[in-house]
Amino acid sequence: MLRKIGRLFLIKNRFEAFAVIYALALGAVERGQAYLTRFPGFGGKLLFLATTCAVFMAGAKILDCLKFEQARAAEKTPEPEAAPPG
Repeated sequence: MLRKIGRLFLIKNRFEAFAVIYALALGAVERGQAYLTRFPGFGGKLLFLATTCAVFMAGAKILDCLKFEQARAAEKTPEPEAAPPG
């Protein structure tokens, strides 16, 4: 039962990865806007930039890990052997 629940939290394809990155970006922009109102001026802009840069780095890591996992899965699955002609 726990294994079935655990599978819900795995990112299996690029669409799911981009959905997670989009959600992270929405949260980062919301947090960045809060920083702009709380810290007006250069400090708020710098914190806003830091939140969005964190999403770019996390998104790149998610996509890179997804590509690695797919390559590893393709490497593990044996290709079916062709039947001999005749």
